[in-house]
Amino acid sequence: MNTNPIRCSWCGDDPLYQKYHDEEWGVPNYDDQHLFEMLNLEGAQAGLSWITILRKRDHYRKVFDDFDANKIASYKQSKLEQLLSDPGIVRNRLKVEATRSNAKNYLELVESQGSFSDFLWQFVDGKPVHNRFSEMSEIPVMTKQSEAMSKELKRRGFKFVGPTICYAFMQAVGMVNDHTMDCFRHKQVKRSPCHGVK
Repeated sequence: MNTNPIRCSWCGDDPLYQKYHDEEWGVPNYDDQHLFEMLNLEGAQAGLSWITILRKRDHYRKVFDDFDANKIASYKQSKLEQLLSDPGIVRNRLKVEATRSNAKNYLELVESQGSFSDFLWQFVDGKPVHNRFSEMSEIPVMTKQSEAMSKELKRRGFKFVGPTICYAFMQAVGMVNDHTMDCFRHKQVKRSPCHGVK
């Protein structure tokens, strides 16, 4: 008898991908530092598959000081060059340099707004959107909300925050619940406790 739960098809049979799907993807998160991390990792993913970034995530956390924006914002050029020689991350100069500039813009935003979380969650009125898609093909690659988020982040100087990247980010941090209706996580995520302070 097959006891494996039905999951969204995108995670396939890779154990790391399934763990991410089962425990993290779509769970509402309101923690500033985690949101900053995920926005940068989604940007690093541009043109690649998420599993590629997921496999490198622990190393990203190690070499980017656990995505401490204060530390990243103060990186010297020598530190960026060191990162660009590290095979444990995506060695794309624009993406690596964007992480530093994003950290500076993040700090400015937090200073003016008080909370990165509140700023981002305003695009879904502060609460998760629970969609009811039957198939992966029904799920959009961007929405009006992700376009609005992208536009405002770009206005504030953030890089690698196009509307498609922003929507993938919104899915990942639980601003939208895009688990398909047959997936065992769809109902669980609706009931799941939030991560971070709301």
